[in-house]
Amino acid sequence: MSSIHFITFLPLLAAIVAGFSNRAFGTAFPKIVTTGGLFVAAILSWMTFIPFLNGTAEPQVIKVLTWINSGDLMVDWALRVDSLTAVMLVVVTSVSALVHLYSWSYMEEDPDQPRFFAYLSLFTFAMLMLVTADNLLQMFFGWEGVGLASYLLIGFWFKKPSANAAAIKAFVVNRVGDLGFMLGIFGVFLVFGTISIPEILEAAPGMAGSTIGFLGYRVDTLTVLCLLLFVGAMGKSAQLGLHTWLPDAMEGPTPVSALIHAATMVTAGVFMVCRLSPLFEQAPIALGFVTFIGAATCLFAATVGTTQTDIKRVIAYSTCSQLGYMFFAAGVGMYGAAMFHLFTHAFFKALLFLGAGSVIHAMHHEQDMRYYGGLRKHIPVTYWTMMAGTLAITGVGIYWLHAGFAGFHSKDAILEAAYAAGGDGQAAFWVGVFAALLTSFYSWRLMFLTFFGKPRWTQSEHILQEDAGHEPHAHGPSAHETADGTGGYHPHESPLPMMIPLIILSIGAVFAGYAFNKFFIQPEAGEIFWKGAVAFDTHLAHAMHEVPLWVKLSASIVMLLGLFSAWVAYIWKPDIPGQFTSTFRLLYRFLLNKWYFDELYNVLFVKPAFWFGRLFWKQGDEGTIDRFGPNGSAAVVRFAGVWSGRLQSGYVYSYAFVMLIGLTAAVTWVITR
Repeated sequence: MSSIHFITFLPLLAAIVAGFSNRAFGTAFPKIVTTGGLFVAAILSWMTFIPFLNGTAEPQVIKVLTWINSGDLMVDWALRVDSLTAVMLVVVTSVSALVHLYSWSYMEEDPDQPRFFAYLSLFTFAMLMLVTADNLLQMFFGWEGVGLASYLLIGFWFKKPSANAAAIKAFVVNRVGDLGFMLGIFGVFLVFGTISIPEILEAAPGMAGSTIGFLGYRVDTLTVLCLLLFVGAMGKSAQLGLHTWLPDAMEGPTPVSALIHAATMVTAGVFMVCRLSPLFEQAPIALGFVTFIGAATCLFAATVGTTQTDIKRVIAYSTCSQLGYMFFAAGVGMYGAAMFHLFTHAFFKALLFLGAGSVIHAMHHEQDMRYYGGLRKHIPVTYWTMMAGTLAITGVGIYWLHAGFAGFHSKDAILEAAYAAGGDGQAAFWVGVFAALLTSFYSWRLMFLTFFGKPRWTQSEHILQEDAGHEPHAHGPSAHETADGTGGYHPHESPLPMMIPLIILSIGAVFAGYAFNKFFIQPEAGEIFWKGAVAFDTHLAHAMHEVPLWVKLSASIVMLLGLFSAWVAYIWKPDIPGQFTSTFRLLYRFLLNKWYFDELYNVLFVKPAFWFGRLFWKQGDEGTIDRFGPNGSAAVVRFAGVWSGRLQSGYVYSYAFVMLIGLTAAVTWVITR
């Protein structure tokens, strides 16, 4: 067996062992098995990734077994390993291993730890199946597997109604996207006669310009196929229109947010578009749509993130916005930059989520940032690691030294590529620059509200800085308030198993961009690294490095503006947010309520669905089927039984009278005939 077999199947084995271990094994055994298996897989993944950086590894396909052989449909279960797969293996297994370790302490008091760790490992296995797929059916298997695991993990605390509702919402919204993905797969098989990814990509140029009948019209074949496939990506990667499940998914445990909704599952759509990039390259209209949706999502999520007060929801909308950057990078044809930002984003966004979990742990499960303040002195390790993540996501760096944190290299590369691409790309560039300004603002807002200023932990300090519509509450430490006014509670640093992942991820947030810049986006090295895995546009790679200086400095300039704005509003003059919300109440409400997408969907889809459901239930099922079916036949039998029972009087003369009537009727019938 090769290392790729161990990487992909160790998490599955660990999930089975943890899932079937009962209370007799205790909680330590399933944690050791799952965490140990993931760390082994992570080490092997890095050993697989490094040779591709060195240029010494060649793409390979490892057949596991013959899966389906039915008519023209022949599918092998095979593991494809190339540079794109290697990047995703590193991201998935590294983040998953650190999340497993982090969960040792974070979930320590939960009685269902074996189930939790089994779900984590099951998710990791499904994600590995997705990224190693050599055909679309195997990719769909992993695609649905991560959807199942996401449902189980979001609703892990199933006794909590909001967690159940969030899990159902994620499941339903993703089914909408998955329907498009399935139709895309069906269409690909119809057009190409195969679902083998290499064969599809090889045949794609020959199908350029062809048309197909769709909904009664003749339309471009590859445009339709790519748009259908991209609908699946919109659902899985929470793009505008199918994004509503992602913020609600924060109802799951924080390690789940870090693993699924920051670094791995939500990037599946980006991975799919990059994997099929030679196909998308033949459908420019579809690429234009990808660019538009990515830019729109980037802007939408960034605006909403500026008003959220739940620390996890701020980071969730940040994730949504950063995914928008990745998609419009792919839309303008710079897939290397999209994957580069996916790679660096995995480090700093997992770091921010796990850091938020450490803050929540320190603040006795309080998630509202307005009740934090001054925490940098109490939880210094969490503060400095989250500072590293904030510097990374806001893109802090010095252009003339070519040095900076992870986001400085990857996000700036996306903006430069968008500008160099021209056309739709330049529109996306301006949207991306404005979103970078908002990203800087809400990221530093989070840091200032959480770690700076006076502590706002006690009930007496629950002074709202923003919308007065948010009622004060006595969550977390405020519930322990004592007469001395200290709240009787002092935030404390998290245990070592939570600190180690934060420190490791902060190293990635600081150095990942600088260390891997060359291989992902530089023209010569990038062409070699991505050969056979991703469509790498060398001309665009050269052009993005030759854009004007003001383009290269734009992200850094708006980062400083966002930092200054947040400092003024939350440190220097903290009454500004309240004045802003009072003056621009409609705008604030619009952003606070997430552009009213949930309310709109509730009117358009949820209420009509419930109305039709009640109609079919009451009028269809109960009023028609039950009435004339089982209930109707039962009523006839009961009625007949009652009247038959009345004939059974027990008197001989009654029976003789009935017999006489019957005999008379029979004789009359015979005579009549």
